[in-house]
Amino acid sequence: MAQYAILIFDTPEAGDYTPEQQAASQRHADHLVDSGAMVTAYALQSADTATSLRGDVVTDGPFIDSKEVVAGFCVIEAPDLDAALDLARSTPAVHWGRGGVEVRPVAGGIPPIPR
Repeated sequence: MAQYAILIFDTPEAGDYTPEQQAASQRHADHLVDSGAMVTAYALQSADTATSLRGDVVTDGPFIDSKEVVAGFCVIEAPDLDAALDLARSTPAVHWGRGGVEVRPVAGGIPPIPR
């Protein structure tokens, strides 16, 4: 089965979710886990905590300045892109009117490293 990354975009205030939005996000994550599609998922701290590197230059802030930032991501398994898009459509951020998601096939990686 192929793996797909779902990048979740939101406004820079992405951490300011209402309790209802937090509950919707948790229900969506639970659905992906229960369906067996979820491989991993992470929420990211706000973009103002980012540090970017370009060659030898280190700057505070995200790599690009935009009206939307990557708020989090998950990796899912799906038989094909259409199935991955169906799962991504149910991501709450798609329906909040302030962000959305991007779906990309995973080209490769390494399994989790035991700690």
